[in-house]
Amino acid sequence: MSDIHELMIAVDLQDEISETELAELSWHLGTGSRPKHLSIVTEFPVVVVDDSGIPVIEDDPHPLLAGQGAASRVGGVLRSTLVSRADLPRKGWSLTCRQEIHPDEFEKVGELLCWLATRAHSTHLLENGAVRVGFLRFYEAQAPDVLQVKAGQVSWPL
Repeated sequence: MSDIHELMIAVDLQDEISETELAELSWHLGTGSRPKHLSIVTEFPVVVVDDSGIPVIEDDPHPLLAGQGAASRVGGVLRSTLVSRADLPRKGWSLTCRQEIHPDEFEKVGELLCWLATRAHSTHLLENGAVRVGFLRFYEAQAPDVLQVKAGQVSWPL
């Protein structure tokens, strides 16, 4: 049994994103190099065993939405894309992403989704004050659940 989920993000972002933030977002999407300073998701703790056999926590930064190519469990293709909307009436950025994700990754990916929600265009704002950022589907499910961010928390479907 696998715990893999299909994560689909489709969000238009406002134009007020700094070059530093764009660089980090591009890194998370697998389309840019890692910036020296991380400001969106800042810590990536992982437990490793040191030379003495003692578990220690280290920081191991890695892009969160950088999968590319054929999906192993959900079918189709994994991909992340960020494009400028500079020539459109609603200026900013459009982000589309399709990834396979394990529940162990929900916390870190959730930090990134919360950051995206604070910069999402108002068209993604729902009546209940939540921001619709995409969809999540357990790999065996027929239909996805709406993925929302409200009050700094992602509504991960159980």
